[in-house]
Amino acid sequence: MTETEVISMTPVISMTANAARRVAEIATKLGKDPVLRLSVDGGGCSGFQYRFGLADSIETDDIQAQGEGASLVVDPISLDLVRGSAVDFVESLGGKSFKVTNPQAQAGCGCGSSFSV
Repeated sequence: MTETEVISMTPVISMTANAARRVAEIATKLGKDPVLRLSVDGGGCSGFQYRFGLADSIETDDIQAQGEGASLVVDPISLDLVRGSAVDFVESLGGKSFKVTNPQAQAGCGCGSSFSV
């Protein structure tokens, strides 16, 4: 390795096994492919908000992460705001939801659905 080579061990985006299993369960019930799309929209109480849905298609410029029987896709614009994040599925007294652990988020709301950078 030369001095100019950089090796990154941090994934661009990742999905936990728990999230992958949940995506596969939902997709099976709906008769769709097990592909979760994460996107970021302006809004929410902190400036940006996460959006989740089963992807109807995978675009050529989407970034993909593979899980146990499911995939996660993110468009390049949203990726700038969630790079290095991990998507998990959590169950708590407040309910069940996908949760993003975003190292770029400077602040977030109490429910975890919006953030600021």
